[in-house]
Amino acid sequence: MICDLETGVCGVAGEEEIEVIDFNQPKKTINLYYVTDPICSHCWAIEPVLRRFVEQYGDYFNFHTVMGGLLEKWHDGPIDPANGIYKPADVAGHWREVGEYSRMPIDGTLMIDNPVQSSYPPSRVFKVIQKNHNDATAFEYLRRAREALFAFNQNIADKSVMIEIVNKLGLDGETIVNEAEKPIGQQLLNEDFNLTRSLGARDFPTIIMINAENKGVKIVGGRPFEYYVDRLKQVLNLEELQPKQQPSLTTLLEKEKLLFSKEIEVMYDVEQTDVHSFIEKELSQDRYQAKEILGEFYFTTTK
Repeated sequence: MICDLETGVCGVAGEEEIEVIDFNQPKKTINLYYVTDPICSHCWAIEPVLRRFVEQYGDYFNFHTVMGGLLEKWHDGPIDPANGIYKPADVAGHWREVGEYSRMPIDGTLMIDNPVQSSYPPSRVFKVIQKNHNDATAFEYLRRAREALFAFNQNIADKSVMIEIVNKLGLDGETIVNEAEKPIGQQLLNEDFNLTRSLGARDFPTIIMINAENKGVKIVGGRPFEYYVDRLKQVLNLEELQPKQQPSLTTLLEKEKLLFSKEIEVMYDVEQTDVHSFIEKELSQDRYQAKEILGEFYFTTTK
């Protein structure tokens, strides 16, 4: 640090005396539609990449979560013959494979012992929260529901489970779940189904980015982080974008409440073997708890 008599500056040597700063945020000319479902295992698998993409590039687009209706009910015919899914128990092995491959843990035995009969009930709750509160709270509900289903093996179509999840958001779970069971719940969900069809989305997850000229790209399934960035550049017709700095781990964990090791690795470009040392460096010991499930570590706030 120096104090320069000529410039009248106390600070780091070499700082520009005059520079132009642009505080304008990029104009959001892109709509991003994330077509998903609470019981979609591949949607759970892309959470680490999707979170980083939204955190760093969310200033470039308006983010819309759309419920796609993966499972209305089980019936005698095949549900997903390409993946060998004919009955609920067939899902367990498929989910476990997705969990092991993505390292976003999935138990899956629920689908043998107490299977989810339909993804519509938690989808309707999502829509009611979105209508009565805001998109951010609805998205948090979706995250908590997926944690409950995939990692902690709870039936998120069960009324008592849905009420408990909503209560933990600080909302009135019974009131919201009861409203979701009324005709308005299905009406709201049908609006999303109509949007899903108009977007041409048939599989989950599907991410569609559309620009002001009504042109865009459709991305089906999970892709690496850089792939989403490249598609955003394509839709914006820009060679370079200015990403925001990733939030500090303290800020992110306080916001998310629970993060799996894979999510931290993707957000901060940390190797799996270095996650614990990274966390010890970034967080004070009294601010978090480290736990393990299905061979994967996860971290929660101590609050």
